[in-house]
Amino acid sequence: MSTAEISITGEPISEATCRFTVDRPVYPDRSFAFLNKAQAQGSPLAERIFAIDGISRVIVAHNQVTVNKTVAEQWPQIGRLVGAAIREHVASGDIAVSDEAWEGMPSTDEIRESVQRVLDAEINPSVAEHGGVIRLIDVQENRVFIQMGGGCQGCGQANVTLKFGIENVIRASVPEVAEILDVTDHAAGRNPYHTPSKK
Repeated sequence: MSTAEISITGEPISEATCRFTVDRPVYPDRSFAFLNKAQAQGSPLAERIFAIDGISRVIVAHNQVTVNKTVAEQWPQIGRLVGAAIREHVASGDIAVSDEAWEGMPSTDEIRESVQRVLDAEINPSVAEHGGVIRLIDVQENRVFIQMGGGCQGCGQANVTLKFGIENVIRASVPEVAEILDVTDHAAGRNPYHTPSKK
């Protein structure tokens, strides 16, 4: 496969975070968060991206790769290197995440309980000041599905609030969480929670 055939779109979420969407799955219907370079050992896609100077976190989820950086270089420069690493990985046919990476992963129930504690103790008391509420809808493996209600639903700042506030708070307390999906708008984007089951 030619790497030129692989289309990738980069979307900076913040100065430190950029999401890369690939035109095909890199880790079909699963996700994993690599919090450091050592954790990526044995998982070829993450190894390739962590080889780039200044990368601090990599989250692989279906056809998206979300990357955090600590260096001052802007995303256009680093993004080219990340895109090249992703293309090289897809063309190689290597696995994205090793089975060993999953060893020691808390159970779904443990993750659910931990996330609910964070929502109850840290997130909802703050969100309630604005008339909103964040509900935990489901946890599948290490993917968390939440719903915004009250003042958060339909709010123009909802996506920004989710990305910069809720995700960071949840991951700080429950680092094993990979994707955090907002199921409030059932018509928006790729949402595995609402995908009809295959017969």
